[in-house]
Amino acid sequence: MEWRPGLRAWRGRLLSGAVGVRAPGAAVHAASSIRQRKVVIDRELRRNPAELSRILVHEVFHFAWVRLSNEIRRSWGTLLQAEMARRARGELGWSAEWRKRWLVARGGSAPGRRWSEYACESFCDTAAWAYAGAGEHAEFTLAARWSEARRAWFATLEARHPAGLRI
Repeated sequence: MEWRPGLRAWRGRLLSGAVGVRAPGAAVHAASSIRQRKVVIDRELRRNPAELSRILVHEVFHFAWVRLSNEIRRSWGTLLQAEMARRARGELGWSAEWRKRWLVARGGSAPGRRWSEYACESFCDTAAWAYAGAGEHAEFTLAARWSEARRAWFATLEARHPAGLRI
């Protein structure tokens, strides 16, 4: 794990710099590099333990996502497609929310890179919601019935794999 100030994502790269300096890219809290086995977190999160916990759990679950079987990832995708078919609005984190909005604006859940990114981010955001103990948060906009269905999906996964996910 590495701490850096002023994290921004720009053109597929993670940038860091002095806080308050106008620079390219969108501000981000953290990023994971699966290949490098590294998580980079914005230094400012040290001041907010609850938010740090939520963000860190999200990032750790990126490592879990890549180790899931295709069958399990398809099962998660099926859950998300059912939500979209029933016009479920909202998400359990901004990283999934903006990707979902992009997909919905373009007609739904067609397979492809954008869908895969959304599925991954919603998985990680849901894990953070379920396991970080964040309580209420402005980014938790998914209705309770859909959130609880996701919690049940995670419970089923845990029951089927009692040894847990090896991250």
